[in-house]
Amino acid sequence: MSEPNPAEEASAEITRVEKPDAEWRAELSDEEYDILRERGTEARFSGELVDVADGVYRCVGCGTELFDAETKYDSGCGWPAFYAANEEAVETREDTRHGRSRTEVLCAGCDGHLGHVFDDGPEPTGKRFCINAVALDE
Repeated sequence: MSEPNPAEEASAEITRVEKPDAEWRAELSDEEYDILRERGTEARFSGELVDVADGVYRCVGCGTELFDAETKYDSGCGWPAFYAANEEAVETREDTRHGRSRTEVLCAGCDGHLGHVFDDGPEPTGKRFCINAVALDE
């Protein structure tokens, strides 16, 4: 029997948010817009959410519950890292920018870029969701 996944337990039905680009620009800070809408990346160790904290981490763009703090860990990579996501709240797709292939993580609620997921994380999943802190709200 597998261990329960707190991120899955916190899941709820995802409400899809679609807005014109001008509305996203007006509602998000320049840095939030760059990351969520333009697929940018914040500088390593620059985010306020690198340290582990209690609670639920939501998408700053639409409020979708993405990660539970129980799945957060210090990976040393310089961005918030989680070993599991609310599976209904995130989507993945291949990212071949910058001459390499990675798996991009997007918010299922607003299609915002969150970061990438790698197969070098801890048990029980072996995953490392490497997420831009600017894309998250506690």
